Amino acid sequence: MGSFDVPLEDERTQLNAFIEDHRTAIERTLEGLTEEQARGRLVPSATTLLGLLQHVTWMQRVWFEECVGGTSRQDLGLVGSPDESFRLSGDDTIASVVAAHEKACATARSMTAGMSLDTVVTGHRSGPRTLHWVYLQVLRELAQHCGHADILREQILAE
Repeated sequence: MGSFDVPLEDERTQLNAFIEDHRTAIERTLEGLTEEQARGRLVPSATTLLGLLQHVTWMQRVWFEECVGGTSRQDLGLVGSPDESFRLSGDDTIASVVAAHEKACATARSMTAGMSLDTVVTGHRSGPRTLHWVYLQVLRELAQHCGHADILREQILAE
């Protein structure tokens, strides 16, 4: 067996490990920062470090709770679009956004526990997807936003 020919359960373990690494990495970008720093806008868009974590939380709830779980965004109490998911309320704090992220991650873990990567999920607006596809999509988005967060943190710490 070649190095890329891994059994399905090994692939699942690897996907879970990469997703967990990125979940932890994006949370860590907020460590040691003040609330003001976490909310600071350093780019023309509404993107902030705290807003990125809020968006990543929303994204994971969409893919796992809506797509896998079959519950609509409206029923989940989620905003309708990615752009809206970056917007912070006055009540949002580092602690509250991290707690919401950790809760979303725990929900995703429990929802997918025991599911095969070949499981077809039907809650996606564009049609059925496999759990494998959902995992890859979540990993892609986490990796992208971790990069954004690293750059924003670097800018904050350089000031």
